[in-house]
Amino acid sequence: MKRKLKIAQLVPPWIEVPPKKYGGTELIVSYLADGLVDRGHSVTLFASGDSKTKAKLDFCFPKALYGVKSSWSDDMSSLFHCSRCFKEASKFDIIHNHFNYYGIAFAGAVNTPVITTYHGDFSEIVKERGLKYKMLQEFSKHSFVSISDFQRPKGIKLNFLKTVYNGIDVDSFEFSNTSKDYIAWIGRITPKKGILDAIQIAKKLNVKLKIAAKVDKNYLPDVEFYEQKVKPLIDGKQISYIGEIGGYKAKSMFLKNAIALVNPIKWHEPFGLNMIEAMACGTPVIAYNMGSVPEVVKDGKTGFIVKDIVSAVKSFKRIKDINRFDCREHVKTKFSKDIMVDNYEELYYKLINKK
Repeated sequence: MKRKLKIAQLVPPWIEVPPKKYGGTELIVSYLADGLVDRGHSVTLFASGDSKTKAKLDFCFPKALYGVKSSWSDDMSSLFHCSRCFKEASKFDIIHNHFNYYGIAFAGAVNTPVITTYHGDFSEIVKERGLKYKMLQEFSKHSFVSISDFQRPKGIKLNFLKTVYNGIDVDSFEFSNTSKDYIAWIGRITPKKGILDAIQIAKKLNVKLKIAAKVDKNYLPDVEFYEQKVKPLIDGKQISYIGEIGGYKAKSMFLKNAIALVNPIKWHEPFGLNMIEAMACGTPVIAYNMGSVPEVVKDGKTGFIVKDIVSAVKSFKRIKDINRFDCREHVKTKFSKDIMVDNYEELYYKLINKK
């Protein structure tokens, strides 16, 4: 029998774990930390002090900093939070860093193995060739985990140990084999998420669209985009905005009653948690062929992968051909939290044994 491990999980201090509403990284780390504790490991979660976890909670800030600080990139807060974890490094068998560059920079200063799951997009970093790119070059032999095969960047060689797909608690999402009269869009309102295309798809189909979304009031470009481009298109009848939703019950109710989730993204999204949450409820996904979409959606089986508004409208005519049971089963067999924990646990032992 393998010995139980002492594991540190490091997340940014901006959003509580699990998030009340917005926060994909924090939700995934919540599943992971609790799942490891359930398996008998000693887990310490370095997060904001208002987090709720089965792990031991260690924090610098009693409340999540989002909304308190004006910038997501407040370096002093980030460094202070990150240093709290790494100064305790000798107490752990392994540190799992979900705090991108801050954790990577500290990793070389400790003897404890460090593994990093980067939850963002590498492609823009490689394209810009700025300071972040130079840092990746400097730490290219660091142990990375990708959350999709697509996420692995072209143009720089990094030491990726494995792809571990994000996983969710499928049983927490209510299933429905029937739907109501609307299509759904869920996420953060920003141009790259494709909200304007979603509205155009709904208008061309003459189908109701319900938008469950967050407008980041601390980020002026998103506020202006919503006020100038999105809000004028919301009529409260065909196109309705219901605001940001959180919690399994509210999210399940919204997703399970939708005919489909439309996800016409404009960027190379490395995963797309909203898609597996929708499919867990039995709701098929219509998504643009961008980023990790082909790894998440099984084209023709759990939804349709399309290239533009025209092909999205055409695919909708076949949406009833999708078996909603197949959507849920796809998530159970590929994107469950237990599968995710299995994969990370295996990686931890492998890294520790190499030490």
